[in-house]
Amino acid sequence: MSEFLHRGNKKKKLVQKMFDDISTSYDFLNHFLSLGIDRYWRKKFLNHLPLANEKSILDVATGTGDIGFEIRRKFSCPIVGLDYSHKMLEVGEKKAKKLKTKDFKFIQGDAEALPFDDNSFDIITISYGFRNLGNFDNALNEFYRVLKPNGTLGILEFSKSKYKFFSICFNVYFHYILPFIGKIISGSNAYKYLPESVIEFASRDELLNLMEKSNFKKCYMSDLTFGITSIFIGQKNND
Repeated sequence: MSEFLHRGNKKKKLVQKMFDDISTSYDFLNHFLSLGIDRYWRKKFLNHLPLANEKSILDVATGTGDIGFEIRRKFSCPIVGLDYSHKMLEVGEKKAKKLKTKDFKFIQGDAEALPFDDNSFDIITISYGFRNLGNFDNALNEFYRVLKPNGTLGILEFSKSKYKFFSICFNVYFHYILPFIGKIISGSNAYKYLPESVIEFASRDELLNLMEKSNFKKCYMSDLTFGITSIFIGQKNND
């Protein structure tokens, strides 16, 4: 039986509070608990996107802005980072000031009701935040709406490994060791929610089907690290 909510508007408030609670320790725990491999995953993810100077980027569930900062290391793209947690955004803004990163704007908002006009962005990214949304269909429809014609959506998300031995080893770490360490350092149950949210999340095929249902074309996925995390790419029609 699930301990946490995994669908609906009440879930969004739950997730907002959890991420507010862990905002100050979020970056450290991400890198520490993943043994630094989260940086590799983000770099591989960005290789699947048609990034170029001056392309407009919306990073949904931006958290403290890691994807945006990684993009700005190579490209002079204007970036908007949107997140439901204002405390995570505060950390991101402090990082931007410290790194002297320009054209990176942080906005608090709901992925299912984006505060932007139609056809506003060339690329939308969302990394490890899609499964935290309350309604996947609503979010995908909003992503499609604010993307420019021929724009690209990129989703980076945890998946269930297809390799039995690796899956067993990873699950022990993911379900027992990670929540224990996360609780000690952050004082929050957020890292107990994490493995449960992956179990409750859509399968690879289900997510691709949801993207296609929202009119995304040329959809495909690519696994990383024995399939514990996956990349999903879709493109908006040339309307």
